[in-house]
Amino acid sequence: MNPFLTMLGMWAVTLASRYLGLSLGGVRLPPFWLAFLRFVPISVFAALVVPDIASAPDALRRAVAALLCALLIWRTRQLALGILGGFAGYWLLRWLGIG
Repeated sequence: MNPFLTMLGMWAVTLASRYLGLSLGGVRLPPFWLAFLRFVPISVFAALVVPDIASAPDALRRAVAALLCALLIWRTRQLALGILGGFAGYWLLRWLGIG
């Protein structure tokens, strides 16, 4: 399949779902659903990242870098700092030949 058509389809689905969500702006969700929806982004992120970390040939190096990233984000509350720290940890371990 053409990559451009794939990206166009992904764009259309994303736009449609966001437009639908915005058009229902007057609907108030119960507190249970508001609390539930707070965990969706981290769940999706974990579902995307964890299989890649666990199945890679350098899984130990990736796991240590992911842990470093998570700790930095948790302590500083800054996503960019955590991502940069995770990358730096990964490349340092790779340079040292660990993992």
